[in-house]
Amino acid sequence: MTVKQIAEAVDGVIACGESFKDKDIATACGSDMMSDVMAFYHERGLLLTGLVNIQVIRTASLLDLDGICFVRGKKPTEEMMQLAKENNLFIIETELPMFPACGRLYKGGLLGAVE
Repeated sequence: MTVKQIAEAVDGVIACGESFKDKDIATACGSDMMSDVMAFYHERGLLLTGLVNIQVIRTASLLDLDGICFVRGKKPTEEMMQLAKENNLFIIETELPMFPACGRLYKGGLLGAVE
């Protein structure tokens, strides 16, 4: 799925990194625990989370992820948006809870890291 297709699938918006809208994304991980993301997700791809702090951006950058989708209507701060831009990460925002957002993306063709 492209970043644009991901945003559409979750009824979301690309809040940062519009230039990545045509980038293909193959995998995703959903978690609010960054320690689990670091331990179990070793793919390039998308992180879905409801955790909104600067550590999420730093974790995504450290793991060389492509982008982040903030669920449950969470909004990143300007500092987070700036750091995402500096690290070539896109950010999607959606009002959907985590489970429906992940389900829609899985149905759309994104795979988890262990598949």
